[in-house]
Amino acid sequence: MPLTMPAPDAETLARRTQIIAAMCSIVPGEGVIDHADELLPFESDALTAYRQVPLLVVLPERTEQVSAVLRWCNDNKVKVVPRGAGTSLSGGALPLQDGILLGLSRMSRILEIDYDNRVAVVQPGVTNLAVSQAVSARGFYYAPDPSSQIACTIGGNVAENSGGVHCLKYGMTAHNVLGLTMVLMSGEIVRLGGKFLDAPGYDLLGVVIGSEGLLGIVTEVILKLLPKPESAQAILLGFATVDSAAKCVAEVIAHGIIPAGMEMMDQPAIHAAEDFLAVGYPRDVAALLIIEVDGPRAECRHLIDVIAGIAARNSATTSRASENEGERLQFWAGRKAAFPAIGRISPDYYCIDGTIPRRRLPEMLARMTQMSRRYGLRVANVFHAGDGNLHPLILYDANEPGQLERAEEFGADILRTCVAMGGVLTGEHGVGVEKRDLMGEMFNDVDLAHQERLKCAFDPAMLLNPGKVFPTLHRCAELGRMHVHRGAVAFADIPRF
Repeated sequence: MPLTMPAPDAETLARRTQIIAAMCSIVPGEGVIDHADELLPFESDALTAYRQVPLLVVLPERTEQVSAVLRWCNDNKVKVVPRGAGTSLSGGALPLQDGILLGLSRMSRILEIDYDNRVAVVQPGVTNLAVSQAVSARGFYYAPDPSSQIACTIGGNVAENSGGVHCLKYGMTAHNVLGLTMVLMSGEIVRLGGKFLDAPGYDLLGVVIGSEGLLGIVTEVILKLLPKPESAQAILLGFATVDSAAKCVAEVIAHGIIPAGMEMMDQPAIHAAEDFLAVGYPRDVAALLIIEVDGPRAECRHLIDVIAGIAARNSATTSRASENEGERLQFWAGRKAAFPAIGRISPDYYCIDGTIPRRRLPEMLARMTQMSRRYGLRVANVFHAGDGNLHPLILYDANEPGQLERAEEFGADILRTCVAMGGVLTGEHGVGVEKRDLMGEMFNDVDLAHQERLKCAFDPAMLLNPGKVFPTLHRCAELGRMHVHRGAVAFADIPRF
């Protein structure tokens, strides 16, 4: 749904001219995009249901340019929306008609690879996969691997705290970033963390990772590099029921095994992936598990045998272990291509991102089946089964009146159910604009007020990525006077941030 605004008046046009001139002086050459047709590719991120052409796009190449841009915008009260590769599925990079879109795609250099300290220092526009490719020859890699890793960038990974199929064992982005350089809205450059494992004081690094571009613009990131495991082996397991597959997941974890990856797909997703790539997935199963272990070869063989035994006890109808590296990669190829595979069978789809306790997977799938009938829309499911992170794909046709709205309501019901089951609204895609109005399902007014006060400490004028995450945006002056009184929000003369 395009966001329509009235045509700009003379005063607005004059201000736009002033902003363009200022940005061209800071980022010369091809660093500023202001022509209407050239702005169209930036009108949305991967949540394409929402679109808005930005005022203009600025593409800096250095931290100092980012600092100068933000300082000028702060002094002149111009809003700024940061953007990486535009792969966000939550509308986190949705532009504003009266704001600058600050694109970081030109900041795409790997600045340093320090093998002695096992770190890489990169700019935010470096793609996730490029990091592993750069260090592969020396036997290292970067662990987080979102399915979009060929396109998504490290800056976006930091903003959304991205994970991937191997996050169960190796953690999310937050567990693999040691430090970063960030520019505040005031233009001040701050450095958090470093090439060491921990730092004294407040965990500001933890605050920034996953903050969705609301606190500052990240311009350099120090990533932890890991040595490649000696061996990795995957097993493909099919089950006649989702309940059996979910019980297998729980028993594997209860047995003390922490797989490198453990993914589940339901039948619609299996069929779509198999039709797309023909990787050899069984079609006659209700649920498919891909479980991978890594480490010494002997250990991998032993763990695969143990997992196969657990699967057999849970009535697995298919059990096939990879015999070589090519077959292991083939097992994963179908799962990693699930999103484009679904795109072949539906004009549009809406990807949800919520998390629930693992043990409630069967119940959640049953509830989604009921919702699917109620809304009259099909749904295919892929899960990071090991940590309960769901990615339902709701199939719809935006050309059919009312279908997009039904898909959004369907998605909202899924997320409400996640929270009701003891889960959370997002596992790795972020809140953005997609889940903004559902934040009240998980947080009360006091919770949200304190989160907004944290933003105020970094961005007092609320100019950085406004309209995201918070259902209602208060003035920092109001939030500075809030405190809790008998479980409610009250106001008093207390110090402000």
